[in-house]
Amino acid sequence: MTGLIMTVQLLLGLSILVFLHELGHYLTAKMFGIKVEKFYLFFDAWGGKLMSFEWHGTEFGIGWLPFGGYCKIAGMVDESMDTAQLACEPQAWEFRAKPAWQRLIVICAGVIMNLITGIFIMSCLLLSSQSNYLSNDEVSQYGIYASPIARELHFQTGDKIVQVNGKTVKRFQDVQSLNVLLGATITVVRGQDTLNIVVPDDTYKRLNVQRGALFEPFNYPMATIDSIYESSIAQRAGLQKNDLIIAVAGDSVRSFGAFRDLIWQHRAQEIVIDIVRNNVPESLTVKLDSTGYLGIQLGSYPYQLASYTISSALFYGTKDAFDLILANARGLGKIFTGKEKAQESLQGPVGMARIYGGQWVWTKFWYITALISLILAFMNILPIPALDGGHLVFILAEIITRRKPSIKVLTVAQTIGMMLLLGIMIFAIGNDIIRLF
Repeated sequence: MTGLIMTVQLLLGLSILVFLHELGHYLTAKMFGIKVEKFYLFFDAWGGKLMSFEWHGTEFGIGWLPFGGYCKIAGMVDESMDTAQLACEPQAWEFRAKPAWQRLIVICAGVIMNLITGIFIMSCLLLSSQSNYLSNDEVSQYGIYASPIARELHFQTGDKIVQVNGKTVKRFQDVQSLNVLLGATITVVRGQDTLNIVVPDDTYKRLNVQRGALFEPFNYPMATIDSIYESSIAQRAGLQKNDLIIAVAGDSVRSFGAFRDLIWQHRAQEIVIDIVRNNVPESLTVKLDSTGYLGIQLGSYPYQLASYTISSALFYGTKDAFDLILANARGLGKIFTGKEKAQESLQGPVGMARIYGGQWVWTKFWYITALISLILAFMNILPIPALDGGHLVFILAEIITRRKPSIKVLTVAQTIGMMLLLGIMIFAIGNDIIRLF
């Protein structure tokens, strides 16, 4: 059942995104009077299709091969590789007969639709499921809790973060963003001093191993336990709702970050956790497993949260979207420079389905769908033949040189691009299979 839920979520998410991407191409083509011969969700390879109908001169349908979709625009060299019509003189309703600026808009429309979709979903999630955020000004009252990795980078508990890469940070979560963990300069105030500390670009890897955050709000005293998960180590050890944890293995706990670090350090060990219950100190013996997972939910900390408005949600939804695109660009750069291994970074359909997870949680579904939409926008604009970015390069070259590339050049480039994309897909799927075993 878990595998089925993951598969259905992946197919639904991709279907929405592919449909909207191709809809961008379709609408702009029709706007400029260009004939669209086919509009298909999934590929009708070798003529196989689940359904089809014709409307306003376009065949709409669903193919049998669930690996994307396409919009077949008349007079354009595309994945259909239909060059027969290109041998004739250009017709007024063909793509190749239109001015370069119109063709450029048609090509970019799919990427723009994916970008708008990602921003829209992220903004809606900020308004609905999150609704509030912790401001960096609130955290600066007490400063941060510096994790062990942060302390190795010369941060200290109590530091007040004021800037990231020379820019003021309003939301505390932006201090923890992937772009920061991929390398950034953080300005902190420590007592009377202002310091610039460089975060190395491999910090995200180290945090993945420790399963923690670089910084936490330094809340004192630590929040009480709000709830205990069923059948968890905490429940078996006797921890209860409203217990206040004051020490772990003899070390004082003054923040959630300190608590999590101490639990991680003592994983797979038997330790003593000191608590205060009903104003009475107690000590409990707890046997941790190798994951260091205790199974508690803590109460709220003493900070005032700021609420998202429609305008601020749209602003931060846009910011988060472009931050993600930038992180993907930097990640791709690491692969090309050899700092990252492709087999550790590229995800195929199986890997994408596992990201969705085996439980259907709508907020998570929409968040992952937004992420994929933004990744598709970024990948599609890359200057690779057969992608929108490849077509864009030829149109821009035509505008600059005032010479159209020949049909032969476009066909050869499209063939090379399709072979390259097929190779990447085979690699990604093979990589997924290897990970499964």
